Amino acid sequence: YAGIPDKYARLDDAKVVLIPVPYDGTSTWGQGADKGPDAFLEASENMELFDIETRTEVYKKGVYLAPPVTENSSPEKMVEAVHKTVKNYIKQEKFVTIFGGEHSVSIGTIRAFNESFEDLTVVQIDAHADLRPEYEGTTCNHACAVHEASKTTNLIQVGIRSMDISEMDHMDENQVYWAHDLYEDWMDDAIGQMTPNVFITIDLDAFDPS
Repeated sequence: YAGIPDKYARLDDAKVVLIPVPYDGTSTWGQGADKGPDAFLEASENMELFDIETRTEVYKKGVYLAPPVTENSSPEKMVEAVHKTVKNYIKQEKFVTIFGGEHSVSIGTIRAFNESFEDLTVVQIDAHADLRPEYEGTTCNHACAVHEASKTTNLIQVGIRSMDISEMDHMDENQVYWAHDLYEDWMDDAIGQMTPNVFITIDLDAFDPS
């Protein structure tokens, strides 16, 4: 990852673990999310390693690039494999990060974090609500990415601008920050709704290309 020296990339010493999940099994429109991890890693080789805002070189904490989770025989099997892998590294007291891959990779990830940390907040930054209980015959579809989290965690949704009316039944509008209505102090308000343990999941379509 990022061309960092080997001494900072060993699992035993690393504080951070990056887990690639090149999965694109339930996409319903644009395909290619499975190519995301390779693109991410290629781009990382050209990234400067000094963080200006914190004035630190975070990579010196150690960043281990884990073997990718390649299970793709079914959405359910993928979620199970991601859950098991993430839980394994959490138990080793690592700061675990997943990068995909389509947004359904978050289902198993959030489940592992929720089992490992009390009173978990999930902050979802996304264009879509992703609250469907089931879609196209599976609960592990990208359109269901945070449905389970809406029932088991403190879910805060940011940037939503596209959804089905049925998803309103699973949404707490007091914790939704709509894309069309992001006001000046929304971040302070969202932080005020968070518990001490926070997991962040980001779908790239949240970003405004303009």
